[in-house]
Amino acid sequence: MQGALLWTVPVPGNWGGLRPTMPSLLLLFTAALLSSWAQLLTEANSWWSLAMNPVQRPEMFIIGAQPVCSQLPGLSPGQRKLCQLYQEHMAYIGEGAKTGIKECQYQFRQRRWNCSTVDNTSVFGRVMQIGSRETAFTYAVSAAGVVNAISRACREGELSTCGCSRTTRPKDLPRDWLWGGCGDNVEYGYRFAKEFVDAREREKNFAKGSEEQGRMLMNLQNNEAGRRAVYKMADVACKCHGVSGSCSLKTCWLQLAEFRKVGDQLKEKYDSAAAMRISRKGKLELVNSRFNQPTPEDLVYVDPSPDYCLRNESTGSLGTQGRLCNKTSEGMDGCELMCCGRGYDQFKSVQVERCHCKFHWCCYVKCKKCTEIVDQYVCK
Repeated sequence: MQGALLWTVPVPGNWGGLRPTMPSLLLLFTAALLSSWAQLLTEANSWWSLAMNPVQRPEMFIIGAQPVCSQLPGLSPGQRKLCQLYQEHMAYIGEGAKTGIKECQYQFRQRRWNCSTVDNTSVFGRVMQIGSRETAFTYAVSAAGVVNAISRACREGELSTCGCSRTTRPKDLPRDWLWGGCGDNVEYGYRFAKEFVDAREREKNFAKGSEEQGRMLMNLQNNEAGRRAVYKMADVACKCHGVSGSCSLKTCWLQLAEFRKVGDQLKEKYDSAAAMRISRKGKLELVNSRFNQPTPEDLVYVDPSPDYCLRNESTGSLGTQGRLCNKTSEGMDGCELMCCGRGYDQFKSVQVERCHCKFHWCCYVKCKKCTEIVDQYVCK
C-alpha cells in the first residue's frame, strides 16, 4: 500500500536573479494554503464514516450505476483498492465501525468526553487530531468492531471468500466431544481487518522521527491492540446432545466473546495506556522509562488529553455544558467533576415506566404504566 498521494507545492529557493512580484507571491501562498487545506480534509475523512450511512450490499447494486467504492466517503487510496476487490465486505466494515462507535459511547457515557459524533465524514471531529488516550481507545475499539463483524459474516455465509472457522481442535477438549461446529472465523476477520484498517496508515510516508510518524505508529499500535482483544477473547462454545438433555455428547466450536466484554477490556487498557514519544530512529519509546514497555495488546498515546470542560473549536472539544450529572456521585459522572466546578441547574422531569407486571396463563405478561417525577441535574 505504498505511494500515497502527497500534496506538495514546489517553492524554488533560487529565483534566477529575479525578484518575485506581489501577485506571484500571492498565487504561491494561495496554492500552498489550498494544498494544505486539501491535505487536512483528506486526513479528517475516515472510514468510520461508513458507520453513519448504511453501505449497499452487492446484490443491491444497479447495473450501469457508478461503482460503489467511488461513492464511499473517507476511504484512503489503499482502502479504496481493497473495496474494489472485496465490495461485499464493505457493508460489514460499516457495521463493525458502528459497533465500535456505540461501544465507545457506552464506555465513556459518564466521562467529560463521551465519544460524541459530529455531522461530518470525520465522525468524531477535530478531537481525533490529538494523539490522546481517547483517540487511542477509539482506534482500538473501531478496529475490534471490524474483526467482530467480518468474523461473524464469515460464519453466517455472507462472504464468498470465507466460511466457518477452521481453527484446530483445542488440545484440552475431552476426546469424546465433537469439534467442528460452524464457528466464528476470527482468523479471517483478524487478517482482513489488519489489511483494511491499517492501509490508511501504511501508505503514508513521513520523515523518520517526525511527529507525524509518531502519530502513525500510535494508530497502528492501537489498531493492533483492538484486533487482538477480539482474537484472544474468542473461546470454545459447546452444545449438548442426548436423550432428555442427558448431555451424553457435545459439539463444540469457536465463538466470539460478547462485544461488551471486549469494550470492557479495552477500557481497562485505556486506563493503563502508556505515554510515548517518537525517537530519532523513528520508533516509539516510553516517555517514562521506569514503566514497563507496552505489549502489542496495550494502548499508547503521544499527546496529553484536553480537559474537555469547555467547548473549543480548535481541539474539537464539545465541553460539558448541558450534560446530565449525578449529584450524589463522587466519580467522573458526579456534578462536581462533570461540570468542572461551574455548578449545575436542577429541574424535574416525568419518567414513565412499566410496573406491576403480572404473568397470565397462557402466555403473556401484562403491565401497568407508572409515572414518577424525578430530579435531574444539568451542568451550567
